Amino acid sequence: MSSLNDSISGRHRKQRTLQNAAVFSGIGCHTGKEVTMRFCPAEENFGIAFKRTDLPHQPLIPATVKSVVDTSRSTTIGIGDVRIHTIEHVMAAVRAFDIDNLCIEVSNIEPPIYDGSSSMFVEMIIKAGVLEQSANVAIAKINTPLYWSEGDIHLVALPYDGYRITYTLHYPESKALGAQFHSTLVNSETFVKEIAQCRTFSRYEEVAMLMDRGLIKGGSLDNAIIIKGEVVFSKGGLHFSNEMARHKLLDLIGDLSLVGKPFHAHVIAVRSGHASNHQLAKKLHEHFMTEAE
Repeated sequence: MSSLNDSISGRHRKQRTLQNAAVFSGIGCHTGKEVTMRFCPAEENFGIAFKRTDLPHQPLIPATVKSVVDTSRSTTIGIGDVRIHTIEHVMAAVRAFDIDNLCIEVSNIEPPIYDGSSSMFVEMIIKAGVLEQSANVAIAKINTPLYWSEGDIHLVALPYDGYRITYTLHYPESKALGAQFHSTLVNSETFVKEIAQCRTFSRYEEVAMLMDRGLIKGGSLDNAIIIKGEVVFSKGGLHFSNEMARHKLLDLIGDLSLVGKPFHAHVIAVRSGHASNHQLAKKLHEHFMTEAE
């Protein structure tokens, strides 16, 4: 496995796709329905896009900030009335391995949740193999800090020679969560070692509310960590003492991948979630578009 820094020449590197297709079937978190997802190699300059193979004409939805239509509980992209929910765990793995061109086929409205982490999607990429293509892709950089802040939620992207994310989680109302912190370079090695296996989590009160609304029909302790009071319920125990902060960092990698191009920055986040992550992704996208003009 090679990291982004290993393959950079100046401010460019070769585009990357997969050598072979990879497939996985499981249930969706919100629908609880069986879904099959296939990673398909794509030609140069294709980008990352999701294809709904269960629908007539198999519509294609680009995985970019412009396609985001909802960030209330996860990140949802759409075009017209077609939607694909909860793409962040897939996109985090794709971004960590610096995949530029990929068609992700799904047979329902969301990818399989697996165990609530990105580990299965990492396995799919490793099994398929990464292929370096002929065309170059520019590595975008920021020259000035960019930030988004609201209340006690803060995100800032600082100029940096590489890609690093530093995340602070703070739930003062939950003794089991409290404050957690993690910082890491973002590349395939660190993602596999520190981030990919970290599972989604929720407080019990939130789970009960979502169930009452007919959501998370596929959710269980097989694919999530549940917190109630001072107790943490997780199958097999926690992978890390700060697993929840690491999962938030995973989500942030996935959400920022929708900028649509590789970039260098040190992103520092405090208590951010999908909605605020999307706001920073839009700022980064706008900044890079302006710089390109």
